Amino acid sequence: MIELEKTYLAKSLPKLEKGKDMIDIYIPTETRHPVLRIRKNGEKFEMTKKYPVVEGDSSKQYEFTIPLTKEEFEELSNSLKGKRIHKIRYNYENDGRVAEVDVFQDNLKGLVVVDFEFENESDKDKFQMPDFCLADVTQEEFLAGGMLCGKSYEDIQDKLKRYNYKRL
Repeated sequence: MIELEKTYLAKSLPKLEKGKDMIDIYIPTETRHPVLRIRKNGEKFEMTKKYPVVEGDSSKQYEFTIPLTKEEFEELSNSLKGKRIHKIRYNYENDGRVAEVDVFQDNLKGLVVVDFEFENESDKDKFQMPDFCLADVTQEEFLAGGMLCGKSYEDIQDKLKRYNYKRL
C-alpha cells in the first residue's frame, strides 16, 4: 500500500477530544533511521514497515502493516532493544479532513506534529496548511518517527528553531 501524507509542526493546539496512548518501538537500534516498528495504538497492536517510494520524498511511502495480538506485542516489546517513542494521538477534524495530532511525551515533551493523509496526489498537492499549523515539515527527515526515536527535545531544538517553533 502507498501512503500519501503531509506533516506539519503545530503552532497551537486546537480543541482536542480524547486521544489514544501510543507507544512506538523502532528496530534495529543500530540503524540511523529505522523503518520497522511495532506499535501500541490504544488497544490496537501492529507491526509496520514504512519507507519512501522515491528516495528523498517523504510524502509518498510504501506502508506494510501486520496486525498483532496484545500478547505478541508484549512479547516483542519486552524482548526488543528498539528505540521507543511515547505520544498521545488525537484525531481532529479540520475542514472536512481528519488530522492526526501527535503530542509527544517523556523526552520529547513539547513537540507536536500534525499529519494529514490523502487519497490521491492531486488532493495532497492542493492541500492548504491549516491556521493552527506553523510549517510544512513533510520532507524533514529529523522529524520522522524512526529518526525521533531515542532522542530528546533538546536533541532537535536547534533544528526546530529554523521554523521559530515554540514548545507546546
